[in-house]
Amino acid sequence: MSTERRRRMPRAQRERQMVTVAEEMFAERGYQAASMDEIAERVGVSKPMLYEYFGSKEGLLVACIRRARAELLAAITGAVDGVANPEDALRAGLVAFFEFTDSHRRAWQLIRREAVAAGQAAADEIEAIRAQQSAIDAALLARFRPDAPQRDLEAAAEIIVGACERLSIWYVERDGLDRVTAKQAAEYVMDLLWYGLRSTLGSPT
Repeated sequence: MSTERRRRMPRAQRERQMVTVAEEMFAERGYQAASMDEIAERVGVSKPMLYEYFGSKEGLLVACIRRARAELLAAITGAVDGVANPEDALRAGLVAFFEFTDSHRRAWQLIRREAVAAGQAAADEIEAIRAQQSAIDAALLARFRPDAPQRDLEAAAEIIVGACERLSIWYVERDGLDRVTAKQAAEYVMDLLWYGLRSTLGSPT
């Protein structure tokens, strides 16, 4: 019966299940310690099926990171869509980013710590997240200042991404009474960056 159900599960659904379990295992035990045998057992499939879907353990890790990247993209683009002025748009994007890292702590820990232990494909996927975030920020800035030099927009976007990445590490590790909220983390970035950006983008009227 259970074998029949496994066979009938659509491929996309099975793949999501495998990625979810792998993310749990990598975060719990670390990339090196987690085995494909254990992941397959927890999913309820054979190890050859894991290899059929992802090719290798690193391929499975890459799939975990790629899913997080897609979810982060959806969260941020959804947050800034339709926001009418640059300050509010930047703030909304920052809050969405920190809310994502907070609500996806397992995935964020995997991205920040475990991918280092894997190979070049995982490292490339991490860099793709940074490039994605830079592109989102540059496009957001260009929306309000389409006449600004592309180089200036790209430089500002890289600064935002670097600041957010480092602050997110500090942010997700703070627990207890002194824990920082996503809005507070966003305001730390706004306090430092907006004063410089508003001379280029303009303040809301």
